[in-house]
Amino acid sequence: MGFEEISHTADWSIRVWAQDLPSLFAESARAMNALAGTVTGQGPRLQRTFKSEGSDVESLLVAFLSELVYYQEQENLAFDTFEIQLSNQQISVNMEGAQITSIDKAIKAVTYHNLKVEETARGVEVVIVFDV
Repeated sequence: MGFEEISHTADWSIRVWAQDLPSLFAESARAMNALAGTVTGQGPRLQRTFKSEGSDVESLLVAFLSELVYYQEQENLAFDTFEIQLSNQQISVNMEGAQITSIDKAIKAVTYHNLKVEETARGVEVVIVFDV
């Protein structure tokens, strides 16, 4: 698994890869946190659950990452541990994280710009563009 930042004119863009879809979703979340410079505190660990439906895997990815952006903005929480189940155009996530102590630059939105999850030699890969 891994990720790398990709040069983009006005927004932020990352390429993420992993061996399977649940791992790709988790690594995408970690990449988003790293890109924003999110730092969490050493306080109590908090758990949340997220469930959604979508027409395709890209829609599920955007819904999942958008939920994480919501938690960052509204509850000052960031998550780094994920148990993800994907099936029949549905996602179910149990996640664990902590309060944010600092963030370098907030992500406003996860976009669909050129978003396509593809099978590659590394497993699965996606390029995600964030509005900042």
